[in-house]
Amino acid sequence: MKTDIIMKSIKIWLDDLRPAPDGFVWCHSVNEAREYIKQNEQTAVIELIDCDQYLGDFAADGGDGIKLLDWLLERGTLYPIALHTMNPVGRDNMKRMLKRYWEQY
Repeated sequence: MKTDIIMKSIKIWLDDLRPAPDGFVWCHSVNEAREYIKQNEQTAVIELIDCDQYLGDFAADGGDGIKLLDWLLERGTLYPIALHTMNPVGRDNMKRMLKRYWEQY
């Protein structure tokens, strides 16, 4: 008997202030996002990580959105990334990184 395992799909929203859209898990800090990823990546498909660059007071808990990209790159888990940051310099820095290492860009 063949059994297909269906894994749930997860979308992560990294932002200190803006609430997550429907269907996303809201992580306020890089460390919160890292822990959520580590706890779920074996049992779920990480469909998308949508990042803000500037995380305000939550930057004290792991840095800004670029630090999450650094961590993903270091461990070779290049999940699909979207950017919703309003900071033009931060967005450009993140885009450069994505263009260099992520195939989707």
